[in-house]
Amino acid sequence: MNLRTILILGALSAFGPLAIDFYLPAFPAMATAFGTDEKHIQLTLAAYFLGLSIGQLAYGPVADRFGRRIPLLTGVGLFTLASLGCAYAPNLEWLIGARFVQALGGCAGMVISRAVVSDKCDAVGSAKVFSQLMLVMGLAPILAPMLGGLLVNLHGWQSIFIALTVFSALASTAVALWLPESLPDYVPRQPLSGALRQYGRLLTDAVYLGHALTGGIAIAGMFAYIAGSPFVFIKLYGVPAEHFGWLFGTNAAGFILVAQVNARLLSKRGPAFLLNRAVWVYLGAGLSLLAVSSLQPAQLWPLLVPLFICIASLGCILPNASACAMNGQGARAGSASAMLGCLQFSVAAGAAALVAALHDGTAVPMALVISLCGLLVVGAAMLTRRLQNARALAQASGEG
Repeated sequence: MNLRTILILGALSAFGPLAIDFYLPAFPAMATAFGTDEKHIQLTLAAYFLGLSIGQLAYGPVADRFGRRIPLLTGVGLFTLASLGCAYAPNLEWLIGARFVQALGGCAGMVISRAVVSDKCDAVGSAKVFSQLMLVMGLAPILAPMLGGLLVNLHGWQSIFIALTVFSALASTAVALWLPESLPDYVPRQPLSGALRQYGRLLTDAVYLGHALTGGIAIAGMFAYIAGSPFVFIKLYGVPAEHFGWLFGTNAAGFILVAQVNARLLSKRGPAFLLNRAVWVYLGAGLSLLAVSSLQPAQLWPLLVPLFICIASLGCILPNASACAMNGQGARAGSASAMLGCLQFSVAAGAAALVAALHDGTAVPMALVISLCGLLVVGAAMLTRRLQNARALAQASGEG
């Protein structure tokens, strides 16, 4: 897969995180503009997660039936229009609705980019490409909060959504010009009438479901951090909004670095091996974060160390979990990618809402949700490994 294709797929995959990270520094300004508090502004984040989880289920079967390009261009166009709607929202209710529609459009890039990788690569190749996509995607949480904070200070929170409109228009142009159809002609096109049946088969595939949940719960922990960090950094510890991006970007840099190390290690170890070890690092860092936050330190830095390790470990967990889940899906790769994304962001929406519900003026709610996700991630990964070993043993016995 050439560099231009990887860059385009990375931009499409970044629609989700970019539309989240870009506006995080604007939470206080938006709360003031709409005459509410940040707890209610966080509902716009939960609405976006909900839209991502629902929308992906529609794009998967459509991409398996009509190919990758048409639904992709349709979704990016919807994202563009909804971004304008967000920029000119007259009230909070309108903004919440527009964010939901924005997510319905943006999830097309997330679903179909995974399907394109699956069309072109095997399990190890997919894990390597997903790791490379993390490099492109990782620029979003590094640059977006810094640029978002700058835009808020210079032009107000609406300018963030204008910038998203321009970004999505450029991405649409790149897809139209340089991303050819990846679904081979010899692969049978799956009828839309069989969409529910395909999803039913995926939900009864315990190994697929286990890998999907491992990655999904890990993402939920990351979005608990995304939902809670504006309050913890800006309000609780007094970090200026324009400096928020530097802290956020430092954690994202760790995520990128580990993803690139993971890509190199895949030449020696498979994605399942690396996944089953990285989850323990995630759990250890999450529990350490909870312990530190419960002490309510007067300074921010004691929280930053375990938080950095926790987010960095996701650079190994996410590409490997996705590659393991997508391995061997073939003609139903679009549906498998959609179900994968739906599970991930359904759990993420719940995690973000839980952080908001537990809000108590400290960093404990964010740390508690992250550590809980760590426990569940380890449990899901270990159970999936046992199921996978049992399946391999059964297949070997059958062949024997």
